[in-house]
Amino acid sequence: MPRKSPVLTSETSPPTPRERGYRMPAEWEPHEATWLAFPHEASDWPGKFPAVPWVFAEIAKKLSDAERVRLIVRDRAMAKAARSAFERSGVNMSQVDVFQSPTDRSWTRDFVPSFTVKDGAKGRTRAERRLAVKFRFNGWARYPNHKRDDASGHSVHQWLGIEEHSPVTLQGRKSRPFVLEGGAIDVDGEGTLLTTEECLLDGKQARNPELGKAGNERVLHDNLGIDKVLWIARGIAGDDTGGHIDDFARFVKPGVIVLAQEKRRSDPNHRILEAARERLQGERDARGRKVRVIRLPMPEPLAFDGQRLPASYANFYIGNQHVLVPTFNDPQDSEALGILRELFTDRTVVGIHAVDLVLGLGTIHCSTQQEPK
Repeated sequence: MPRKSPVLTSETSPPTPRERGYRMPAEWEPHEATWLAFPHEASDWPGKFPAVPWVFAEIAKKLSDAERVRLIVRDRAMAKAARSAFERSGVNMSQVDVFQSPTDRSWTRDFVPSFTVKDGAKGRTRAERRLAVKFRFNGWARYPNHKRDDASGHSVHQWLGIEEHSPVTLQGRKSRPFVLEGGAIDVDGEGTLLTTEECLLDGKQARNPELGKAGNERVLHDNLGIDKVLWIARGIAGDDTGGHIDDFARFVKPGVIVLAQEKRRSDPNHRILEAARERLQGERDARGRKVRVIRLPMPEPLAFDGQRLPASYANFYIGNQHVLVPTFNDPQDSEALGILRELFTDRTVVGIHAVDLVLGLGTIHCSTQQEPK
């Protein structure tokens, strides 16, 4: 990490989450729960919306086997509809907590806080062992209807009875909330983080370009306990978020990254993903390990009404007992599931049909947010 950056704090600033002993754990570390938001924005899935709640119910069914599901619903009517769908799908309702809050969409990965934990917390209360780091959500610098999602994310710490921390960047006398979504980053729990320059630095929807690379790294260092950032240039085609990492490159264990591979040279993702491989080749993580890259196939390109969709097996979610992987009725489904089964030998790797879900320009990882123990 750089010693100096444009992100400035005064001598009277409170201690950062890192200084207080917090770090962001890896997704495979034990969960207390997973956060979902019941889908309701029909325009995200034109013509396919009736199928989407049942996909969420299937996700909840698998997760409730081994962890709680925290479900955000817009109102009482939605709570009733969600309970009906979950019960009919066989979800263990004793494992489901329902919270009522208006939302714009259902992508909890991006508006629910990124939770950090304090290790070795003997003698501390349960509430003090976790900190909800709530970054500003601005609709991916694209959609104006995002304020209810952002506000809903700020309610999470109150529901859980834990502290919230909202990172603010200071440059001279000006300050503003740091913008970041959970889908823009992936961590190994040991101080290494993956992200893209397109998303944070230099894309059309870049969240914090004025901070530069050093400034963004300093915020991640101070608030998530990150020691090393691995930067990839661009995200994949069809991604409306402007470069989210969770569509194509993910940690599966410390020092090991799965990276999507597009073999068709005519596909725009071929060059993007090969450039990502070149970036990661020879990189070392925060612990000094040389990063190992494992390739994960891409499905055949999917489009709807002329729009490319970000279909990718890398948008999987690691639960306590299952790894939930989006599948697309594609010949590559079985190969992708097989690769992930070899990597997650301590969990059951399960395919979740996502052809309808991806029409909303996201799939399983985008729809979930882990709450660590």
